[in-house]
Amino acid sequence: MVIAIVQDKDSNRLSQALVESNIRATKLASTGGFLKSGNTTFMIGIEEDRIEGVLALIKENCQSREQVMAPLSSIGGNVESYVPYPVEVQVGGATVFILPIDQFIQF
Repeated sequence: MVIAIVQDKDSNRLSQALVESNIRATKLASTGGFLKSGNTTFMIGIEEDRIEGVLALIKENCQSREQVMAPLSSIGGNVESYVPYPVEVQVGGATVFILPIDQFIQF
């Protein structure tokens, strides 16, 4: 089982690549914790010998990039951690988990 968390901007491109490669996936909407932005979580049940191909598709379609982010307001009154000017952060890419599965059945 491959679980890939990707930024929404990369989601459609990855989804299309998976379909073209005849790889089934379940898409779940999710939200990132740091930037509070939309993500898509792909759950991909795949045979072990095809995992490298899935990872290659994810890497090709989910590249990280720099983005300027407006400052977040201080939460809890902690003024020292507040950044009053826009900062450049790295977004995109993918976080991927590969889990062993005892049984895999498709109907």
